[in-house]
Amino acid sequence: MLSKTAAKRFFVVGTALCFGAFFLLTLDTLARIPAQTNQETMTDAVVRGKHLWDTSNCMGCHTLLGEGAYYAPELTKAYSRRGPDFIAAMLRDPEAMYPGQRRMQNYDFDEGQIEDLVAFLEWVGRMDLNGFPAEPDLGEVSVPVTSTDSSVARRSDRPQVFNQMCIACHALGGQGGAVGPALDGVGGRLDADYIKRWLTDPFAIKPNSLMPKLPLSDATIVELVAFLSQLKD
Repeated sequence: MLSKTAAKRFFVVGTALCFGAFFLLTLDTLARIPAQTNQETMTDAVVRGKHLWDTSNCMGCHTLLGEGAYYAPELTKAYSRRGPDFIAAMLRDPEAMYPGQRRMQNYDFDEGQIEDLVAFLEWVGRMDLNGFPAEPDLGEVSVPVTSTDSSVARRSDRPQVFNQMCIACHALGGQGGAVGPALDGVGGRLDADYIKRWLTDPFAIKPNSLMPKLPLSDATIVELVAFLSQLKD
């Protein structure tokens, strides 16, 4: 059994060692921050976007870097998951993206503010966060391409815009959103011309369409038409 003097010495030395360890770990963490956050790429737009994020109280609904609320989606990897076009469209008019589904407030951001917020989310998404947040364990999804061909279109083979934007509302191979119809076999139901016209302007075909007119370039539409047209039962 320790004497009072020995116990006091043990406590003081132990406390000093623990304090020293935490101090050194803190210094190591601070030294790593510039490289892990890509501090050198922090542009004026990123700073303005961070200011907008704070003043608009985005963390009142969203989580970023593990902090915030859980009412709305986590946004640390939103840029790589959804892409700049989808993010900009959501910020421009949330209700148009998910008619009757979304409760996100329209902050009436101007185009400059939208670009700043997109730049901020892009910068955050490129941080080295030691694997946080973990990638969802979705696995590879195989989708029949033709009724006679055994080849498959895996997630990694799909157009990037499909994985970022289309899958947010539509399902394919059992994965994706449920706002719009599943796209399995869509190429067997609709011809390429109809798909192209629909992607260009859904309201020109169906005035009460729930699908918004997405900010898709001509090249992106051509790529999506080619991909969707080959999805047959």
